[in-house]
Amino acid sequence: MATMIQAERVATTRLKGESVIDVREIPSTTKPALLIIHGDEEEDIVGIFADVLGQSWEPAVSVDEVRAGPKSTIFSMRHTVVGAQLDNWDRSRVVINAHCVDGRHPRDDVRAEHCDFEYLYTKQPFFQRDVARFLGFVLGQIDPHRDLARKARTTLISTTFPDVHAALPNLDILSVGADAIELRVDLLEEPLPDGSFNKIPSLKYVGEQLMLLRQRTELPIIYTTRCTRENGRFPMDDPNLFYKYLTRAIQWGCEYIDVELWLPEDIRRGLAEKKGNSKIISAFHDFSGTFKWTAPETQQLFEHGAVYGDVVKMYALVSSMQDNYELEYFRSTIQTKYPYPPFSGLNMGPMGQLSRTLNKIFTPITHPLLPLIAAPGQLSAAEINIALHSMGQMPKLDIYGIGTYRSTSQAMFFEKCFNELSLPHQFMFAERAPKASIENIMRRNRFGGAFVNPPLASTAAYLPALSTAARTIGQVDTVLVRTEGGQPAFIGENASWKGIRATLSRDFVPSAYSGRAALLLANAEADASASIYALKSLGIGPIYTIGFKTHGSLAADVEPVRSVDDVKRLEQPFVIISALPAEKSLLVVPLLNYYRVDGRNGNSNSNGHVLGNSGRRSAGKVFVDLASGPRKADPLTIATSAGWTAYGIADVSAWTTVETLRLLVGQNVCYDFVRLASGRGLY
Repeated sequence: MATMIQAERVATTRLKGESVIDVREIPSTTKPALLIIHGDEEEDIVGIFADVLGQSWEPAVSVDEVRAGPKSTIFSMRHTVVGAQLDNWDRSRVVINAHCVDGRHPRDDVRAEHCDFEYLYTKQPFFQRDVARFLGFVLGQIDPHRDLARKARTTLISTTFPDVHAALPNLDILSVGADAIELRVDLLEEPLPDGSFNKIPSLKYVGEQLMLLRQRTELPIIYTTRCTRENGRFPMDDPNLFYKYLTRAIQWGCEYIDVELWLPEDIRRGLAEKKGNSKIISAFHDFSGTFKWTAPETQQLFEHGAVYGDVVKMYALVSSMQDNYELEYFRSTIQTKYPYPPFSGLNMGPMGQLSRTLNKIFTPITHPLLPLIAAPGQLSAAEINIALHSMGQMPKLDIYGIGTYRSTSQAMFFEKCFNELSLPHQFMFAERAPKASIENIMRRNRFGGAFVNPPLASTAAYLPALSTAARTIGQVDTVLVRTEGGQPAFIGENASWKGIRATLSRDFVPSAYSGRAALLLANAEADASASIYALKSLGIGPIYTIGFKTHGSLAADVEPVRSVDDVKRLEQPFVIISALPAEKSLLVVPLLNYYRVDGRNGNSNSNGHVLGNSGRRSAGKVFVDLASGPRKADPLTIATSAGWTAYGIADVSAWTTVETLRLLVGQNVCYDFVRLASGRGLY
């Protein structure tokens, strides 16, 4: 992991002090131009798309009408109206075919081929967060590959179930420690009426399986069609079959597609030209047992894969320990010569397990709950961590939670994850005491980092390095340790703003916030600074404040509200965040009712919706309550009844915990796992 979290430097105006403020992922202010094709009487999905994007929408009956309309307006056309009108489409808009799997209209494969992307969904349950993820990815507003490239190690879990339904009940447990999830399309078994199975699952069946998986995980999906020669089931007599299935994966918004190196040049080139924001994993597997990493042809294979690959994957079945040493020499040589694309190389079979612990890019992991191991010699995340520790690659560290009480839920969850992943680290809890005590803890021999609640001031002298976020926010809630020149270096980081940002972008794409107003309530700037930073990272402005004043670089584009008359004059807020303590949290209720969402029909949270919002303007508004503790009434319930999409401190804390684990120990857990653990009493 890098020694410091890097960020884009984005010029801003009216800054006090520093001339720039560094925040990540400020979205483009240009609203995407879309044309949505939908079934008869299924225009509700267009309203959800508009909601997620923060744009207005209009129905149309001809492509000429669409061409003439404003680019920022989303247009929709019924599939019965479209007909052949897309045959000569000028590509002036991104065209998305929205197909309801449990609707009354059959899927039209020909129409889908004329569209840029295809979104598959169900009426019940319906997940707005899935729409946001799909649109954010295909429109280039989120980039999972960039985020994974920052990690020191990445892993993937392969679903070897013949039907994804079987994986869903345990998916949160299966994916602990995984950075991506692989859908083995070739292992899917589509049932036929006579009780047998399709040798090759139909695109209809594959699409629905992918939809089910995406509805239940936020992990990037690797879409794989493994051939028979490389331990899969897809026949090799028709390479165009692979092109057909992989092209559709791009249309469905898969983050990665696995493209085997044996495929003809024109097919691999065609996929690279069509890939959009999907990334290509150029894959090579050798099960002959005669493969040699020292052969001249091996480097040529890498170079061959690097032509179109964003990741080059080379796996070989071996029978001796020497093959592992030869692989590591090859890895070192090839990464020195070609820093890009990343190389994922390992040896299969029992003798190759050492290479699985040393590989750092998309190492496949298995889990005891999987029906079969996807490849010989696969290890679980826990087994890899044990092996790394035994080889001295993962020293035992003391990870601290520093707070005001021992029973902090975040501390309990850290202990749970350490056990689940067999991490050698020990979790320690320290009561918040005099200032010098934290400095003393950091000086201990095995100190491996800490999360701190309440946070430290970023001016603490014992934190010589700060991330841009921590410096700007003025608070450190995570202390990282990195080795520089053989000596530990301490870095102050702030993870809270990332939890707030992830919550805000769970059901809405980042560009939905651009140029929109926000209202923020707090007793003091310290309580609101992380929220301001998160809002600025989404391009929100202006930000209106009640109850406190801002200073320094955070004060840019922040306007205090001093009276009721100010409330009447300010721009309608798209977001309201309350950082008030629990005993004062009801003070936000009059504002929620004053700015209530007219015509909102129950799209209240991200857990599941019934479609029913057919209005032509974006109705979405977001409320976040950061208060914890007992209160007389729940502002979230009141906000929901007033039409807001509402989130509480549990949502923000879950995302913050996910980010904190990544920062401190480099391991990944999913948001849903954190929330489910909370419901089971584990967190």
